[in-house]
Amino acid sequence: MKPFCAADILLPDESINLEKWAALACDQFTSRPEYWQQAEEMCRDVPGALHITLPEAYLGAPDEAARIEAIHRTMNEYLDRVLTRAVHGFVYVERTTESGVRQGLVGAVDLEAYDYRPGAQPPVRPSENTVAERIPPRLAVRRGAALETPHILMLIDDAQRTVVEPLSARKDRLRKLYDTPLMLGGGRVAGWAVTDPADIAAVENALEALGTQAAFDAKYPEAAGRAPLAMAVGDGNHSLATAKAAWEEVKAGLTEAEKETHPARWCLVELENIHCPAIRVEPIHRAVFGTSFGVLADAFRAWLQAHGGASENDGAPQTFGLTDGEKTLTLGAANPPRPLAVGTLEAFLADFGRENPGARVDYIHGRDEVRRLAQQGAVGVLLPDFQKSDLFRGVVLGGVLPKKTFSMGHAQEKRYYLECRKIL
Repeated sequence: MKPFCAADILLPDESINLEKWAALACDQFTSRPEYWQQAEEMCRDVPGALHITLPEAYLGAPDEAARIEAIHRTMNEYLDRVLTRAVHGFVYVERTTESGVRQGLVGAVDLEAYDYRPGAQPPVRPSENTVAERIPPRLAVRRGAALETPHILMLIDDAQRTVVEPLSARKDRLRKLYDTPLMLGGGRVAGWAVTDPADIAAVENALEALGTQAAFDAKYPEAAGRAPLAMAVGDGNHSLATAKAAWEEVKAGLTEAEKETHPARWCLVELENIHCPAIRVEPIHRAVFGTSFGVLADAFRAWLQAHGGASENDGAPQTFGLTDGEKTLTLGAANPPRPLAVGTLEAFLADFGRENPGARVDYIHGRDEVRRLAQQGAVGVLLPDFQKSDLFRGVVLGGVLPKKTFSMGHAQEKRYYLECRKIL
């Protein structure tokens, strides 16, 4: 079993305007439908990946079923007349954003090597807790879909830079597939075809070496002897979980031989190295709707006091910034009840939600976006910085992190849909 392998990747015809084709990950700007309205206006009447995805800002909307039906219909149309280019192998990607040039490799994850259930230790694991209730709405889109174009970013802990980075030195000898700006502040992305069997084998062999027991034990001596971790989900956790759930449904009706080759067994992802300097791991903040700044602040202060002590300074082991968009109140946990600040906050918000059923929490990328929403009536809760060096060690030693712990860069820096793959 190869947890990550070459794939049959589809790309739009060279005549397609890729700036209008490529669309931001659908789980961004869930509280800003105007972003998606602007994106839809930009790619109206032209082929675009936005037409085959469902922005989560529209989940639960009255026209959700009609949108999904249109998505499936459009996928079939694109297979016939838009996705005319094919690559068997990988696509080496360089994404330029405010954070620098982020290197990646588009290929396929074997869903048989992945499991999101608590306690499971397969080679491919989620980095954050998977919320089962978030899978069904996504599964409704994937069921019956002819194509996938996921926004999943997978991470490897490759300090010696053996998997992705060697392709950067060879990119002048690779066939360039695209080089395009990305809409609405997304920066720029370029991609090269990796189709030579020797290059494909080099990637797969380097990744296999990275996931051996010996390599794992040397890297994480505190966890020596445990099942090795080859890859962790950096972004798109619930998208990969949805692909797994869909595969389990499909596989139930297949013969053993069919299970070995059915395209739904794999999921298209972009693989990145956590050691890439352009990868910034940032906390995902919270915006609480349906309450007031004073009510939430008083409740959080009292809760912290009851769970180890509260403080109102920046010197506490864990700190939280509550904001109404203008002023910010710092609350600290003197003796934190959870190892990570996000875990402490999630425990409080769970209790607060039970006592205040009208309150609703959204997960927000970027401090400026939190403050903007706070100015419109939400209560923003700002989390402290998250150290990316702790990500793999935290998953290896402690299991998955709390849900929505971190974000790979700002919202506009998320993966844009561009490559596709047939899954029927």
